[in-house]
Amino acid sequence: MELFEILEKRRSIRRFQGEKFGEDVLFELLRAATLAPSWANTQVWEFVVVDDDGIKEKLSETLSPGNPARSGVKEAPYVVAFCGKKGVSGYFKGKPATILGDWLMFDVALAVENFCLAATSKGLGTVIVGAFDIEKASEILGIPEDHQLVCLVPVGIPAEEGRKTPRKSPRDKFHRNRW
Repeated sequence: MELFEILEKRRSIRRFQGEKFGEDVLFELLRAATLAPSWANTQVWEFVVVDDDGIKEKLSETLSPGNPARSGVKEAPYVVAFCGKKGVSGYFKGKPATILGDWLMFDVALAVENFCLAATSKGLGTVIVGAFDIEKASEILGIPEDHQLVCLVPVGIPAEEGRKTPRKSPRDKFHRNRW
């Protein structure tokens, strides 16, 4: 698949068939995540891959009851928790290098996008879950204090097609030289 075809094809998939795909494919997706750029090549991302049904059930309970991704967290063969090490990305000599502070969210988001696009290229579905109780999920997963859980990404064979959402034209978002 060509890049723009993958970009056009990627959808948020919230229902999965549940059958596992090979771990070799999973590690290809994780490799794609690690190919993302990061601040000063700090590569602060870490991944917790969950394939235990009991832990996936507990993680699904950290999402609100109305969250449409709740069933996907339980059904997907894998749920990847994307985390970042605090106080490294965007820092110079222990101090934030810009007014934006810690860049771990930005760096982890780039890794997440690479992961999701790689999954799409393999015919797999993903959904990026951000609306959940991060503290409770961090406890369930044993995330160390010096790391931040950013999002959960269920990945698997889609049980639905996913709907195409309207995209705004770049012309609607375009400014030249000044706002």
